[in-house]
Amino acid sequence: MYLKELQLKNFRNYTDQFVKFEAHKTILVGDNAQGKSNLLESVELLATLKSHRTTRDRDLILEEQEIGQIFASLDRHYGSAELSILLRRTGRRTLTLNHESVRRNMDFLGVINAVEFSCLDLDLVRGGPDIRRHWLDILLTQLEPIYAHILGQYQHILKQRNALLKNIRKQQENNPSSADKPHHIEQLKLWDQQLAEVGSRVTRRRARVLQRLTPLAQLWHEKISGKTEVLEIHYLPNVLWESDAPQQVQQAFLNKIEQRRIAEMQLGTTVVGPHRDDLSFTINQTPAKSYGSQGQQRTLVLALKLAELSLIEEVIGESPLLLLDDVLAELDLHRQNQLLEAIQDRFQTLITTTHLNAFDSQWLKSSQILQVKAGRIS
Repeated sequence: MYLKELQLKNFRNYTDQFVKFEAHKTILVGDNAQGKSNLLESVELLATLKSHRTTRDRDLILEEQEIGQIFASLDRHYGSAELSILLRRTGRRTLTLNHESVRRNMDFLGVINAVEFSCLDLDLVRGGPDIRRHWLDILLTQLEPIYAHILGQYQHILKQRNALLKNIRKQQENNPSSADKPHHIEQLKLWDQQLAEVGSRVTRRRARVLQRLTPLAQLWHEKISGKTEVLEIHYLPNVLWESDAPQQVQQAFLNKIEQRRIAEMQLGTTVVGPHRDDLSFTINQTPAKSYGSQGQQRTLVLALKLAELSLIEEVIGESPLLLLDDVLAELDLHRQNQLLEAIQDRFQTLITTTHLNAFDSQWLKSSQILQVKAGRIS
C-alpha cells in the first residue's frame, strides 16, 4: 500500500497542512516539539483508531477549536481509497470511507495498515502488562478488524460485571449476611457466562497471533544478535486452557470464576479474564525485563517490530506503512543498519529525526525530505 496524500486540519499543532508523499521514504526533520510526531500520530489513528499518546479526542484538536480532521488518500492492490476522521471536542468522531460515513469501526479498520516504532516501545519490555496487552490488541485489530468489536464487547461486560461486584461489596459492608444471597449469585452468573464466552474469544485470538509472530521475531532477533542470543516469547493467560476448542476454553473460564467468586465479591472487582493477561520475553532463558541490558532490550523490540511488519504483510498480502518516530537516535550503528537494510524500498516509511547525520548518502538521495517547524511543513 502507498499513502499518497495527507491533510491535517486543526489537528494537534497543525492548522491546515497538506502533504503529498513523493517517495517510498519520507524523512521529517526538525527540532523537538515542532509537530513531527503529530503527523505520525495522525497516520496511526487512521490505521488503528487509537493513539498511543492519549485516549481523549479533545487532546488531538488544536487549542480553541471545536473540531479537527485527518484526511488521507492511498493506493492499494485492489484500488485507491480515501478516508477521513472528524474529531469533535465534545461528541463522537465521524469516520468516512470513500466519501461515505462508516457506522462501525470494524468497517474502517484495515484500510490502512501501519506499524509504529518509537523510543517509547522499550516499555514493551520494561513496562507493565497493560502495555504488552495493548500492543498485542493493536496488532490483532489490524489483522482482524472484527477483533476491535470483540474487545469492545469484553470491556463492556467487564465494566457491568465490576459495577455489580462493587455494589455487592457495598451491601456486604453494610449488611455482612447479604453478600451470598441467591439473587446476587444469580445476577453474577449471568455476567459470568458472558465474560467466559467473549473472554475466550479474546484469549484464543491472542494465543494464535503470538504463535504466528514468535517464529518471525526469533528469526529477526537471531539475525540482529548475530546468532549469539535465543529469544523466547510466552503468552501468560490469566485463564489457563489446554485445548483451543471454544467450549473447553469457556469452561476453563467458568471454573476459575467459581474458584475466585468469594475473592471477587470481597474485592468488588473482576480478577478473572484476559484483562489480566501478560507476555514474557526471555533472552538465553533469562527474563529480558529484569536482567536484559539496554542493548538486548532494544534488539528485542526491534525484532518484534520487524516481525509485526512481516506478519501484517503475510496476512493482508501487502506491505504496511512503517512509522519510525525518532528511533534511529536510540539505536547503535549496527541496529540502525539492520533496520534500514530490512526497510529498503519494501515498506513505505515515514521517519522523524532532529538531524540527517544518521542517514547515508544513498538513503538521502532516495528520500523525500520535509522540514517541520511550528506546525508547518516545507
